Amino acid sequence: MTRLAGAGRSTLSYPDRGATALRTLPAGYHHLRHRTRTGHGRAVFESAGVAVTTFHAHRSSGMRVRATDRAARPGGRVEVGIGLGPLRVTAACEVIWTAYEPTRIGFAYGTLEGHPECGEESFVVAMDADGTVWFTVTAFSRPASWYTRLAGPVVPVLQRQYARRLGRTVRRLAAAA
Repeated sequence: MTRLAGAGRSTLSYPDRGATALRTLPAGYHHLRHRTRTGHGRAVFESAGVAVTTFHAHRSSGMRVRATDRAARPGGRVEVGIGLGPLRVTAACEVIWTAYEPTRIGFAYGTLEGHPECGEESFVVAMDADGTVWFTVTAFSRPASWYTRLAGPVVPVLQRQYARRLGRTVRRLAAAA
């Protein structure tokens, strides 16, 4: 088990715990839904699910990830970082829910106090009845630090770009397996 910087903090920074599992996201946040076709078939579904729930997809997309567990589990802590040196932004999160189901695999994490944003984000791989595999990022967030408030409308654009990048990464990882 890895000791994370945010591991001592136990308070989520938002009240809407688990809302990414619902169809309607809470008001008062920027909403993000991005869906990527990942491939077709059980092997693609399982490979994509493993890549997502072990944080391999995040790492392969250029994020620095430290987690208390090898795979996502409720209550687990995840620290995500991007940038270099003094420009590195590190964000502590807690896994809120997981799905390890026959046609749906994924998880959501929520922001802990001290995170530059306030909200929740889910990463889910799902397989349709016809075998088509999809990867979906669903999020709701709002600024929680001076620099994300200062960045204003740039942050949602960056979040959407990252969701697209993550989708391409999941597709590539699932195809390679």
